[in-house]
Amino acid sequence: MPAVQTIAVIGAGIMGRGIAHAAALGGYRTILEDLLPNALRKAETEIRSNLDKAVELKKVTAADADSAFKRLEFAGSVEEAARQADLVIEAVPEEMESKIEIFTLLDKICRPTTILASNTSSLSVTEIASVTYRAKRCIGMHFFNPVHKMKLLEVVRALETDEDTLNTAVEVGRRMGKEVVVIKESPGFITSRINAMIGNEAFYMLQEGIASPADIDKALKLGLNHPMGPFELVDLVGLDTRLNILEYLHKSLGEKYRPAPLLVQYVKAGRLGRKSGRGVYEYPETPTTR
Repeated sequence: MPAVQTIAVIGAGIMGRGIAHAAALGGYRTILEDLLPNALRKAETEIRSNLDKAVELKKVTAADADSAFKRLEFAGSVEEAARQADLVIEAVPEEMESKIEIFTLLDKICRPTTILASNTSSLSVTEIASVTYRAKRCIGMHFFNPVHKMKLLEVVRALETDEDTLNTAVEVGRRMGKEVVVIKESPGFITSRINAMIGNEAFYMLQEGIASPADIDKALKLGLNHPMGPFELVDLVGLDTRLNILEYLHKSLGEKYRPAPLLVQYVKAGRLGRKSGRGVYEYPETPTTR
């Protein structure tokens, strides 16, 4: 299989723009797609800002940052981005229907040799790949938020993923500066499965009045050496995203993943985390979505 030279990233949300940042810094021509012009403008501004911050912190040179930014391109349609790519990384919301829709479209648009990767954090890559005629060239590449800082990449091998596709995804991850772990597909993979359980238990504790959110976060940071508390993390990831993961794990793995009623209530109230201005905590500097 030819080496990857061009990467398309579908979706310019938090994860998509982070993946594009890492891909461009890794030396790839990178095309970031989103249907919303505002999302692309925001992504361009944020990537430039994060590159400048990395230069300020002496993590990259100014020349490398400028070169990475020049490798970035922006597209307003999936067709425009994907038809040129050797690897397409889908970064749409964590909903099976959305991912299947994108993969169905990508399979029609892309060259037969193009690898299709999903940034899913918990869903079945095998099921997503089943709607294509290239299941051997489909794989999971689970990045972590914020992508430009987090070192881990979970590469998820689906039922029919072949060796060339697996090796290519691992190599791309390493060129992006990631530490790669390879996982045989299982619901929730490694990190989402464990994180979902910890975060869900934290919501049950909050619901039962055992401690305040701040004290629960403090206990896990200081007692278990977690870099972020479970409520800080869920506000960053998004309560709706966490709920989607839990619902999938509950369906796949049973009762121990049943979402806490308080989490469900928060999502119904529009308390989605940092992106909406309020989750477990409040973020007055962020406009709400409701």
